[in-house]
Amino acid sequence: MYGILVIEDDAGLNRGICFTLEREGYQVWGADTVKQACEMYREKQPDLIVLDLNLPDGDGLKLCCRIRKESQIPIIMLTARDMETDEIIGLESGADDYIKKPFSLAVLKVRIQTALRKHQGGEREKTLYCGDLTLDPQRVKVFKGTGEIGLTTQEFRLLKYFMENRERVLLKEQIMDILWDQKGNFVEENTLPVTISRLRKKIEDDPVNPFYIKTVHGMGYLFHGEKE
Repeated sequence: MYGILVIEDDAGLNRGICFTLEREGYQVWGADTVKQACEMYREKQPDLIVLDLNLPDGDGLKLCCRIRKESQIPIIMLTARDMETDEIIGLESGADDYIKKPFSLAVLKVRIQTALRKHQGGEREKTLYCGDLTLDPQRVKVFKGTGEIGLTTQEFRLLKYFMENRERVLLKEQIMDILWDQKGNFVEENTLPVTISRLRKKIEDDPVNPFYIKTVHGMGYLFHGEKE
């Protein structure tokens, strides 16, 4: 059974969409704010998101961009904006589809079926394994042994990048260019070492003498893939 998160601040429309999709056999959760949507996204791990652009506590476009940085989950945008440029911006933000209000629930059902079919038929990122670490990019989860580790989005992206480039020395500048945007976010000089320090505390048996993330002085970092 697929799970769908409906993010729409119009209570009547939200209920209508949820009721219709539940009758189609989906598991559905409704949210009407960005804050509630983020909480439910983390907790429920839906297979698809129906996202309104105009929310009372934030912008649906920014929420779409935030989710897209860590997941390829299908996102269908709903909006009352009817300008062609709005549709282009929505799709460029990472949405898989864009539906203008008012719309038919029958059309929405077909769009959802199409998005899920494309997503399931596409190439899925493989689960990564290193030592006793397991990183599942589809569910955005990391496990150490059999226990799940709670990571921030930035910690998750950093660990994924390390695991994809194990046994290679990665320069500090290279990591920053790949993982951090250059628009005023996460560009402080100590951001990378602070994030690595937090990550070490979560994945290493001994953060003071780490096995996985080794510092290569004057250059950057090296991630070991296997324990002896």
